[in-house]
Amino acid sequence: MGIGGPDAGMTTSEYAVGTLGACAVAAALYKVATSAAVMEALHAALDRALHAT
Repeated sequence: MGIGGPDAGMTTSEYAVGTLGACAVAAALYKVATSAAVMEALHAALDRALHAT
């Protein structure tokens, strides 16, 4: 056995799957954050904040 045992680190394929998963999550979050409903809500909240008395 090498240093750290047989399961010491991820293999290249595990890194690839992890990277693809992270990219999929990032793409989904981007779609939600840039959707019309979210943009309208952010605009309304910013408008209320700027025109608060």
